[in-house]
Amino acid sequence: MTALPQPRHGSREETLISVARTLDRCTVLGPGVRAVVWVQGCPLRCHGCVAAETLPFEGGTSRTVADLTDWLCHLDGIEGVTLSGGEPFSQAAALAALLDAVRERRPDFGAMAYSGFRHEALRRGGPDRLALLERLDLLVDGPYVAARHGSLRWRGSDNQRLVPLTDRYARSLAEPDSTAGVEVSVEPDGTLSWAGVPPTPGFRRRLEDRLAARGFVLHTEARRER
Repeated sequence: MTALPQPRHGSREETLISVARTLDRCTVLGPGVRAVVWVQGCPLRCHGCVAAETLPFEGGTSRTVADLTDWLCHLDGIEGVTLSGGEPFSQAAALAALLDAVRERRPDFGAMAYSGFRHEALRRGGPDRLALLERLDLLVDGPYVAARHGSLRWRGSDNQRLVPLTDRYARSLAEPDSTAGVEVSVEPDGTLSWAGVPPTPGFRRRLEDRLAARGFVLHTEARRER
């Protein structure tokens, strides 16, 4: 058996991850029913980003690997986790440690991530990024390009690729490549949230305009934490 590259970090349980938001269950950001972690902070500035509040490295909530591991391991009926953001590979070592900790308790736990960087660049990006790559089953790579927006499954523009890193999701990847859509939910405290990749450009602006016309304002997790 080939040993996985080890990320560089201190005490795994106390390693911090800057998180913009989490979602217990989602069916539009990867195969099956999944939890989602949106990390805070991205070095890229893709025009038309649907999660612009996750771009600054300031803000978000610092959560330990131990805390997120307990959360994921106590969720019933999920296939795995999707790492989004923000840019997950800006926190590669901590996220690799998170996947290791979860799989010690749930060995068959799936993992998928988004990145604005191409797979080839990530493989040359140093040991921490390589460590996270080696723990993923599926990668969606490349920056969002508004001019190339498409109605595609799990991604926003046709330059982005679904890169299988294991054969775990081979059956899902063989299905027709069409949009998975968007899920909108209302939390018990009245908070409105949505997840997914909009099939048409400008979704967020139109959603905010329609809410504003009815007297509602869409607040983001990152803004509330600042």
